[in-house]
Amino acid sequence: MPLFFRKRKPSEEARKRLEYQMCLAKEAGADDILDISKCELSEIPFGAFATCKVLQKKVLIVHTNHLTSLLPKSCSLLSLATIKVLDLHDNQLTALPDDIGQLTALQVLNVERNQLTYLPRSIGNLIQLQTLNVKDNRLKELPDTLGELRSLRTLDISESEIQRLPQMLAHVRTLETLSLDASSMVYPPQEVCGAGTEAIQQFLCKASGLEYYPPSQYLLPVLEQDGAENSRDSPSGPTDRFSSEEIDWQNRFSDYEKRKEQKMLEKLEFERRLELGQREHAQLLQQSNSQKDEILQTVKEEQSRLEQGLSERQRYLDAERQRLQEQLKQTEQNISNRIQKLLQENQRQKKSSEILKSLENERIRMEQLMSITQEETENLRRREIASAMQQMLTESCNSRLIQMAYESQRQNLVQQACSSMAEMDERFQQILSWQQMDQNKAICQILQESAMQKAAFEALQVKKDLMHQQIRKQIKLIETELLQLTQLELKRKSLDTEALQEMISEQRWVLSSLLQQLLKEKTQREEELREILTELEAKSETKQENYWLIQYQRLLNQKPLSLKLQEEGLERQLVALLVELSAEHYLPIFAHHRISLDMLSRMGPGDLAKVGVSEAGLRHQILRRAQELLDATRARPELPKPPQGEVLPTAPEELPEAVRPSAPCAELEAQTSECVVCLEREAQMIFLNCGHVCCCQQCCQPLRTCPLCRQDIAQRLRIYHSR
Repeated sequence: MPLFFRKRKPSEEARKRLEYQMCLAKEAGADDILDISKCELSEIPFGAFATCKVLQKKVLIVHTNHLTSLLPKSCSLLSLATIKVLDLHDNQLTALPDDIGQLTALQVLNVERNQLTYLPRSIGNLIQLQTLNVKDNRLKELPDTLGELRSLRTLDISESEIQRLPQMLAHVRTLETLSLDASSMVYPPQEVCGAGTEAIQQFLCKASGLEYYPPSQYLLPVLEQDGAENSRDSPSGPTDRFSSEEIDWQNRFSDYEKRKEQKMLEKLEFERRLELGQREHAQLLQQSNSQKDEILQTVKEEQSRLEQGLSERQRYLDAERQRLQEQLKQTEQNISNRIQKLLQENQRQKKSSEILKSLENERIRMEQLMSITQEETENLRRREIASAMQQMLTESCNSRLIQMAYESQRQNLVQQACSSMAEMDERFQQILSWQQMDQNKAICQILQESAMQKAAFEALQVKKDLMHQQIRKQIKLIETELLQLTQLELKRKSLDTEALQEMISEQRWVLSSLLQQLLKEKTQREEELREILTELEAKSETKQENYWLIQYQRLLNQKPLSLKLQEEGLERQLVALLVELSAEHYLPIFAHHRISLDMLSRMGPGDLAKVGVSEAGLRHQILRRAQELLDATRARPELPKPPQGEVLPTAPEELPEAVRPSAPCAELEAQTSECVVCLEREAQMIFLNCGHVCCCQQCCQPLRTCPLCRQDIAQRLRIYHSR
């Protein structure tokens, strides 16, 4: 047996049964029975003792529980002084209380199927005990005090380890039934024990030196308190008493008959009440079981319905969550691929930027620093060049005015929407009227003022510069990617998902660093163009007339690089192939080496690497696409040659399919593109160094830290969304 054990907690059904039986015993008009059986009790509750004491209960039924002791702590056995029937069978009792003899009113004691190892000696004080059942226990012997039970009628010690009966049992003259295991008995012998109770009592009386009398002659005197002692002290029996006091005995015998009849009536009444109580108890128990079964069935059906609904809801939520996660993973994968391509493109352009820069600078220096010839002066289209300059200045002025008007319109819409729109329309009309009125005047002024001619030339130079265009395109791509990354990050926060958050943060940092680098390159390129303009201005002839007009005309008439390369002999299909693969910066190299599609079909990746194509993946793509174009060309049927003088109509060749821009779905942008501060206007500002695009222009002015990551704002960059 372990030193420490945990008490077994009763089930809900057992607890309800105990409460019901306790309440039933306390009701007005209840019988003298307290039945707390089958309640999974490890000890008798204190309330049961109090109920028996206060309500003078006569019958206590505690069978089929887990009792290890009859008396719990702080309880007294005197609380059961009125108990006549005590049923404790089917428990785990190891011993009865040593003061069990205090229950002087006890008539029936049933401790069948327990774990008793001995009986206390005080059991001999139970002078009214009529039935003692200790069947199926671990008893090895019976105490001698068992012979003091003057009213004992039935004794059951079968299915135990008892091998000897005490001789004092011969003094129990009222014993009618003795049940034991005759095959295991030593004293009395087995043949005596097998002969029955009368033979056993005769054997014990002979061994004790007593004369045996049948129990019927001692039953009534034993049950009466006044004649009990006389019956024990007169072994000669009533035969001598009839001879001496016949008249007195007849009177007493008549009284005995009356008392016997009265006792029999009381016994019948008690049995009737007990049977009635048991019947009512069985009826109530059956009713409660049926109600309990109905309630359990209802609860079970409700629980099954709830579990089914919960399982369906859980499956729906899991499927929805899985779908959102798959969508987010797909979006993240697309963004990662685009960022990877952008980084590769940036590396590729960095490697080829030196070639382009040297070629472009050499071309600009050779063409712009040349002296103006007399032929160019004669062929000067002054009016057309002035109109082009005026248009260029007008476009730049219009863009500035539109930008200023757009900013003022956005600010005034928050305060006064209707009035500001009317004022803005008037201002636009006024500006357009001023431009229309002063157009001829501006043209004349441009023809006369060299400063304006120089400004127009500078604007066209920046617009025509290939490297500046590439930097602007890369900045636009990075701004778009940062906006999409910020939208994706906001979408993840709204869904409470933390997966792949570090990857988004790293991609945002990489794009922010790349954006800062491109801004520096853009500023550096603008400075180089200004230096070239300064050299042109310094080397120009002092009295050269229309110098800036001629330079503007020369730059305006300049052909694109791709057209020059095509005129030099580079195939149009090869040019389209390189443009399709975003490798147009290798056009000068292919034109320099006079490479054609036929030559590409005979070249390998190593040959392209020797020529100057550094990217391994790009080399394989160029060779694969060139082979596909050659195969498609060879598969076409040859057309019959037209006769001389007849010209076949030629349809325009199909241009290569433009690469579809991969971008996240419009639903994601529409939900998360607004400003996180005011939640009204569109997000327009990029915060560096973190790279978040989360605020409009009005709300970002007082901010010093990013609203999303709480990092210090080192630089603000405005995004102009295309409408």
